[in-house]
Amino acid sequence: MDVLNEHRKAQLELRLQLGMGKPESEALVFCNHDGSPISPNYFSIMWSRAVTRAGLPKRTFHSLRHSHASALIRAGLDVVRVSRQLGHSKPTITLATYAHEFEEADSGAADAIGKVLG
Repeated sequence: MDVLNEHRKAQLELRLQLGMGKPESEALVFCNHDGSPISPNYFSIMWSRAVTRAGLPKRTFHSLRHSHASALIRAGLDVVRVSRQLGHSKPTITLATYAHEFEEADSGAADAIGKVLG
């Protein structure tokens, strides 16, 4: 909350300096100085710059979503819960996109049962 409050204060100060006044109560938290939505490409550009500065391998910002989904599946979460986390409208979308991850997770489950049963 402290970070969000600081961000809000900085937004207000900038708007006052620009003579824009106080934003509407429904204003976006993260937006351009005029209150308009930030372009989705902006995040990709900033991500790419940060990755380059950090000397990390090139990965898209969107690849974080896939890494998150894969980690959830490998951790044993069912498709419905993974689907909800990703915001998919139906679990079938998640299955179509990540079927290979579920197959790998299933083989691990089969190995575990095999060990139990000897």
